[in-house]
Amino acid sequence: MIIKQIKLSNQSKDRLSRLKGKTGIKNWNVLCRWALCYSLKENTIPTDIPIIADSNVEMSWYTFGGEYSELYEALIKAWCIKKNLPTDDETVSKYFKLHLERGISYLSGTNFIKSLDDLLNLVLEV
Repeated sequence: MIIKQIKLSNQSKDRLSRLKGKTGIKNWNVLCRWALCYSLKENTIPTDIPIIADSNVEMSWYTFGGEYSELYEALIKAWCIKKNLPTDDETVSKYFKLHLERGISYLSGTNFIKSLDDLLNLVLEV
């Protein structure tokens, strides 16, 4: 487990709230998984910015990842290896948070996500 608790920024909470309304997805953790994967597919390293975890949206690592929590951890570690970054817990945790924030920002910033179908179409992009 790379992190025990995940707490989002108010900005990310607001963005996810809008995405929840557009997609009908009711659970924060499901949208956060989409956001993480969307950011991981980018070929760039997320900007190292301070993340202010000031919202009331908080979940455990196991709530975030569910039965696939080990897979999400492995994806982040594999990404670190690909980028020649260390895979110690601190680095992996840092990039998990940065990817999560960036992914939420990307998903909410795309004006083409107006429904669940639009979100699902992201999977079809190659």
